[in-house]
Amino acid sequence: MDSPVTLVTGTRTGIGRHLAERLLADGHRVVGCSRSRPDWDSPGYQHYELSVVDEPAVAAMFSDIRKRYRRLDHLINNAGIASMNHALLTSLGSARRVLETNVLGTFLFCREAAKVMKRGRFGRIVNLSTVAVPLKLEGEAVYVASKSAVEALTHVLAREFSGFGITVNCVGPVPIETDLIRGVPSEKIDQLVDRQAIGKLGSFEDVANVVEFFLRPQSAMVTGQVIYLGGV
Repeated sequence: MDSPVTLVTGTRTGIGRHLAERLLADGHRVVGCSRSRPDWDSPGYQHYELSVVDEPAVAAMFSDIRKRYRRLDHLINNAGIASMNHALLTSLGSARRVLETNVLGTFLFCREAAKVMKRGRFGRIVNLSTVAVPLKLEGEAVYVASKSAVEALTHVLAREFSGFGITVNCVGPVPIETDLIRGVPSEKIDQLVDRQAIGKLGSFEDVANVVEFFLRPQSAMVTGQVIYLGGV
């Protein structure tokens, strides 16, 4: 029962699934969520079907976590969506969905997680951004705006939560072979990779390496930081 309890959002596929499986292998008790049921399962894993912006459902999940585990050590805000279009071709509805999921969803989970974490005077929150922010990637105006907001939220919450023993940090992956980029033309991905110091696609392990650094108890003095992969 001394195993840490870690919540990962967006665990159905991609980075979220890999992080959940990696943390389970490392001995964590992992709680995950997504809008639909994943096609995988594992001992020590508890899944909730919900939208990250459904406040009543999210509150109920955190209430269940408190009852089931009596603690929450880590939160990884991985769930996110993108709108990869020129600004002139981006509908308001599409922009609203991206901003709600990426910004409000991240805020809601940070807020609710901190309420549980502060009871134990310990917590690690890791948010996900993207290298599209520092690269000011054209064709992703709303997505970049949403992740810029996530980074600003990270900086402010790091200060607000520090008195509770909670750190808040952020990792910005380079493109990885996930559902998020499969619809992007290959030439656009190539152009993005060419702007990195390390000119190749990233891997799930690259992201997990930074996330695990942020989660370590020894990283208590690291907060409010954004680490981009690839040397952008």
